[in-house]
Amino acid sequence: MPARLPVASKASFRTEGDTLLLAGVIDRAAVVALWPQLTRALAPVRRLDLAAVEGIDSAGLALLGELAARLRAQAGGDVSGSPAGLAELCAAYRLSPSLDFNASSAGS
Repeated sequence: MPARLPVASKASFRTEGDTLLLAGVIDRAAVVALWPQLTRALAPVRRLDLAAVEGIDSAGLALLGELAARLRAQAGGDVSGSPAGLAELCAAYRLSPSLDFNASSAGS
């Protein structure tokens, strides 16, 4: 009998006050599905909570980076939580823990 691969949790989000809470696996499919809804939900948001995110790929990182940049433009941008794979992707793409481009390490 072939091994069964785990089914990825469907990505979702909700807002609580000024916080956008993301959950599930933020991958390419999730980005395509969530992006239109997320852009409309950003107006009252100042923080990203990633505590319930189970995994992320490079497309998910791009989404989170864009969300963080838009929140910084609104005088926010605080990011909490560290899903599996986030630190490695941030290092590979030279992003800080706040998902901002880390120019000081770009030349290394």
